[in-house]
Amino acid sequence: MKMSGLKSESLLLTSAVIWGFAFVAQRAGMEHVGPYIFNGIRFGLGALALLPFTLRSLRKGAPAGGRKVFVVGAIAGAILFFGASLQQTGLVYTTAGKAGFITGLYVVLVPILGLPIGVKTGLGTWLGILLAAVGLYLLSFTGGFSISPGDLMVLGGTFFWASHVLLIGAMTSRFNALVLATVQFCTCSLLSLAAAALFEPVTMSGIRGAAIPILYGGFLSVGIAYTLQVFAQRNTPPSHAAIILGLETVFAALGGWVVLDEVIPPRGLVGCAFILAGIVLSQSFVKTGKPAAA
Repeated sequence: MKMSGLKSESLLLTSAVIWGFAFVAQRAGMEHVGPYIFNGIRFGLGALALLPFTLRSLRKGAPAGGRKVFVVGAIAGAILFFGASLQQTGLVYTTAGKAGFITGLYVVLVPILGLPIGVKTGLGTWLGILLAAVGLYLLSFTGGFSISPGDLMVLGGTFFWASHVLLIGAMTSRFNALVLATVQFCTCSLLSLAAAALFEPVTMSGIRGAAIPILYGGFLSVGIAYTLQVFAQRNTPPSHAAIILGLETVFAALGGWVVLDEVIPPRGLVGCAFILAGIVLSQSFVKTGKPAAA
């Protein structure tokens, strides 16, 4: 393994740790504010934290990537908005641990959604999907064939997370990573704040109460972790990146247990094991074809 690849995977693992514990911060923040204002502020803080480094990069003469970087960044930001909104709203009705494992299913979706851009899907992926589906049933379906609204929202968000991984993997080497990250954070923040103005009551007391979770979500989960993802995916295939990032599910369950006293019942733990097995198996036989043209 080349050193650049090893460093990239270390950065992706760091992102997974930060995102795993971010589920705890996001869950705690919902006790004070709505999901849209939470995301609007945290993605705005992430953009502000990144802005000095972005401007410094441009002053040193690093190419931004032309107008296309703003188009791609806006698309990535819109995808982030839908994924983050579904996840954050779902956390009102489910636990951090369950949300983490359900979100991890996006790893299984990456090679499937990547078929049009050359990610070849083999038998291992389909077996992984089967295991993950069984795991999801054991984790989320109780008292018959029904799923809680929170789990269903988080599950819907997985399609957007998988799309985001593929988009960043395909485009990050063609643009200035800092500019791309800043544009996508600003886009997600603006869309979230607009949704908050339309659908949520916003109070300063609520924002103050959620200050610590928002700061964690803004500076660590967004400003650091998402930016590390953009840089790390320069040297890591999307499917390989997805399996490393999927480890956030483990850290989400750990954080929910340690910080929020959340307990996953034995049936749910078996489901978690199936989901993890499905994630690993689905990535074990993935072959990356030619990258898609710009």
